[in-house]
Amino acid sequence: MKIAPLFASIDISASGMSAQRKRLTAIASNIANVETTRTENGQPYRRKIVVTKETKEGLPFGKMLAEEDDRLVVTNPGHIRTVLDPVNGSDPASGVRSEETVQKNNPYRLVYDPDHPDANANGYVRYPNINIVVEMVDMITASREYEANAMAIESAKTMAKKALEI
Repeated sequence: MKIAPLFASIDISASGMSAQRKRLTAIASNIANVETTRTENGQPYRRKIVVTKETKEGLPFGKMLAEEDDRLVVTNPGHIRTVLDPVNGSDPASGVRSEETVQKNNPYRLVYDPDHPDANANGYVRYPNINIVVEMVDMITASREYEANAMAIESAKTMAKKALEI
């Protein structure tokens, strides 16, 4: 029996947890800077988002099952839905990676406050392009996705433990 597919599932969940941690860090930075009208470059703070991409490394899920146990090969192929990679015809199951943190170039919020030190000639202050409600929803979503990956790791650990008891 090969152990690699079990650890592959843990690696996939761990990559998801890492991506959500980076996303939560960016969201926390956005919330902390919602009122920052001047950064080092003299401009208001810009909203940051984390871009994630699927990784293409690893063994396709269908092949993991087929190599694990010969009994799985005779199962009904319709029970395992495969999404094929258009390049090599496989279904890579290897997680995500955080590509980068990018700044969203949405327009700044303009607030009329002629007494503010950063007000322009018309009395408007440029505030960051951050909507606190959107940030809170993103934070809840990222937290839930982190928790789901943690539960998947716990499930994999429980399955491995039960397999050792057989």
